[in-house]
Amino acid sequence: MAKELVDFHQCFHDAYGRSEHHRLGLAYFSGLMSNAEAKSVEPIALEFLDQKSVRSLQMFMKNGRWDHDTMLRVHQEMLAPLIAAPDGMITVDPSDFPKKGKESVGVARQYCGPLGKTENCQSGVFIGYSSDKGYGLLNCQLYMPESWFSPEQEKRRRFNMVPEDLVFETKQQIALRLINEIVAAKYYPAKWVGADAAFGSDIEFLNALPKDLLYFAAIKSNTQVFTKKPKVGIPPYKGHGRHPTKEKVLPGQPKPRTVSEIAKSGRLSWKTVVVAEGAKGPIIAKVARIRVYMSRDGLPAGDQQWLFFRQNDDGKIRYAISNAPKKISRSEMVKASTMRWPIEQCFQEGKSQVGMDCYEHRSWPAWHRHMTFVFLALHFMLRMRLRFKKNSVVDGSLGSQNTICSTSSQVAEFRGDV
Repeated sequence: MAKELVDFHQCFHDAYGRSEHHRLGLAYFSGLMSNAEAKSVEPIALEFLDQKSVRSLQMFMKNGRWDHDTMLRVHQEMLAPLIAAPDGMITVDPSDFPKKGKESVGVARQYCGPLGKTENCQSGVFIGYSSDKGYGLLNCQLYMPESWFSPEQEKRRRFNMVPEDLVFETKQQIALRLINEIVAAKYYPAKWVGADAAFGSDIEFLNALPKDLLYFAAIKSNTQVFTKKPKVGIPPYKGHGRHPTKEKVLPGQPKPRTVSEIAKSGRLSWKTVVVAEGAKGPIIAKVARIRVYMSRDGLPAGDQQWLFFRQNDDGKIRYAISNAPKKISRSEMVKASTMRWPIEQCFQEGKSQVGMDCYEHRSWPAWHRHMTFVFLALHFMLRMRLRFKKNSVVDGSLGSQNTICSTSSQVAEFRGDV
C-alpha cells in the first residue's frame, strides 16, 4: 500500500515547480495518511523529513511556487471514472473549523457547526459528488466574512496572501459559482443538486441553480410553506390611513405553516422504507411527502414543489424541498435523500482520519492547499477500498504508473461512455 501511495502521488508531479516541491508534497501527503495524531506541518516534517525541513514545509504550503489548481484538476479528472454516473448528485455543504486568535485568514465570530453556537472559527464552502458508484470532494473555497474587506483589515489580508481581486461573496454565491464550474467541466454528469439547510432555505439560491438539474435541499424546521395556493391581492381600503399598495394573502385564504407544524398535524401518510444497506443490516426510516408552495415574505413563491419528510431511528424529523416533477416515484426521492449525505461522510472521514481540521495554516494559499491534499487523501482511500473489495464493480487498482496517470485518455473514454 505504501508503494501505491507513492505511485498515486506521482500522478500529480506536473503540479510541482521542482523536485524539492515533489519531495515536500509527498511528505505532507504521507503525513495526512499516517496514523499520527498530530497532522500539522511541524510533526509531519519531523516524522517524514527532518528538523531542518520544518520551515521548508511551512513555506511550501504558504508561498511555494507550485500549482495546486493543477493538482485539483488532475484529482477531478482521475476521480471521475471511479464515481461519476449520469444520475449522480452534485452536493454542497459548509464545514466549519474552530480557531483561536484573530490572525488566521477568514477567521471571525460566526456560527460554528461543530460547536453548535457562534464562536471564533473559519468556514469553507465544499462541493462534493455522489452516485451509486462512490463519492468524493471536488472543490472548496474559504468563506471570507465581509468584515475582512474593510480598510482596517488590509494589512492582515496582505500578510495572509488573500488575492487582491477577491471580493465579498455570500456562501450561496460561492456555492453557485463552484457548482457551475463543475457542471461546465463535464467530468461529473448529474441529475441532482443536493444542499444542506443553509442553502436549501434560500429561495434565491435554489432558483439560481442550473435549470437542467433537479434539487433536493434540506430546509429548517421553521421554514414556512403553503399546502394550498392562496389568492393574493391588494387589500381593500378601509377608509382611513394610507391606501394599501402591497399584495397580501386575502382574508379567508390559507395561511403559511411551518414544516414542523405540518409534520405534527397527523395528516401525513408515512411509509416505512429501507433507505440503505448498512454494515449491520438495512437502515430503516419513515418517509412522507406532500406538494407545497414555498413562502417568501408571507406570499406563495414559485411553482408547486415536493416537501419531503424523513424520520430516522432517533425520532428526529428532517425536512427537504425538491423541484422534482410531480410524477416522480417515492422510491427515487428516497434515493435522492440518501445521496446528499455522503458529503457529510467525507467531512467525518476527513476530520477523523486525514487531518482535515488539524492544520495550523494562517494564509489563503496554505488553507486551500491543505484542503486539496485532504481531497487527495480521501481519493486514495476510495481507491484502496475498491482495490481490496471483493467483486468490486470498479477496479480501483492503481496498476502501473503509466496507466493511472493517463488521465486525458481515461476522461475522453469516460465522456464517450456517458
